[in-house]
This record gives sequence, structure tokens and C-alpha cells, in this order.
Amino acid sequence: MTPVQAPHSRAPLALFLLVALHIAIVIASNYLVQLPITLLGFHSTWGAFSFPFIFLATDLTVRLIGKESARRVITRAMFPALVASYVVGVLFHEGHFNGAGALQTFNTFVFRIAFASFAAYVLGQLLDIQVFDRIRQQSRAWWLAPAAASVFGQALDTAAFFSIAFWRSTDAFMAANWGEIAMVDYIIKLVVSLLLFVPAYGVVLAAVVRTMGREPYPAAA
Repeated sequence: MTPVQAPHSRAPLALFLLVALHIAIVIASNYLVQLPITLLGFHSTWGAFSFPFIFLATDLTVRLIGKESARRVITRAMFPALVASYVVGVLFHEGHFNGAGALQTFNTFVFRIAFASFAAYVLGQLLDIQVFDRIRQQSRAWWLAPAAASVFGQALDTAAFFSIAFWRSTDAFMAANWGEIAMVDYIIKLVVSLLLFVPAYGVVLAAVVRTMGREPYPAAA
């Protein structure tokens, strides 16, 4: 079964909105990852709660308008997200506003985070798309594809981001604890995704396909 197709006249707007959503989530997550928290004695960051939104958006994109359209979203979002993440990261480095003057000096620490996010975003999202699309075509269970894509996509994303951003970082705390933070971050992302975003995927998908006159949760794609 082919993906549920959006009306052709609305496709450019849908892609634009999805690209904007991806960029916004990446920017927010890059800011929030600079703010550490402690959960049950383990170190993590607030970014663990924001980034799973992007996997929900990607999986719905694949399901509704196809794998190639989802890849176009990634391609169009990745470079603007890199630039915007750096600018926002410099302006709000360490959680407070530093003024426009902070942009006059190149901040290698923030750029490393932005570049790590860029690499992790591309790798994680492309793997998410591939896993989601493959399982969606083989399984009748609507929830299996987004769940499996989250498990694999977020594992690659988390490992790539934290290793690139904080291995031997100038931030002593992150350099010493990035492995633990990455593991806790991944667990939080999975819990949030599997308990909240996979059900949300089902609800949104059902609403969209009903609106478009299709039966929700097709047996196989």
C-alpha cells in the first residue's frame, strides 16, 4: 500500500512546515543540552525531553508522504539548523543571554555542539527513516515501525552527538560525565518516545487518515 498522500497543492507548504519544525526542535535541544539535570542520582540534560519530538515528526512524514519526502526534509533542515543552533548557542551560552556582541568571537565549544548536533541529526534521522519504512512495509502492527525506529535512530543519534560534542571537551563536567549522560539521555528519550510519542503517532495518524477519507492503521504499507 502506498503512503497516504497529501494534496499536491499543499505538499510544498507541508514540507516547509516540517523543515521549520525540525529546525526549531534542533535549536531548542542544542540549547537545552547545555542545562544539566540529575534524575535518580544520574546525570542527564533537559535536551533529552525535547529531541524525541523530531522522531515523531519524521515518522509521520514517512507514513503520510513517503520516504523520499522525509529525506528532503532532512536535507533542507540540516544546514539552517547548524547555523541557527550555533547562533542561539552563543547568544544563550550556559543558560543566559550574552548579547549580540558574543557573536563577534568564534565560540569553538558551542560550534562543536552545533556540529555534533548536525552530524547526529543527519545520521539518526536517516537511520530512523530507513528502519521505519522497512518495518512499515513488513508489519501489520501500526506501532511497531515507530517504536523500532526510535530504538535504533535515537541510539545512533545519542552516541554520535555526545561523543562528537563532549569527548575531551573543554567543559570539565561534560568531559568527565558524557558517557553516563549519554546513556541516561538515551533511556529518557526511549521512555518518552515509547510511552508518549508512539501513542501520539497513532492518534495523529488516525486523525489525518480519517480526514483524508482513508482507513486508519492500514494492514501493511
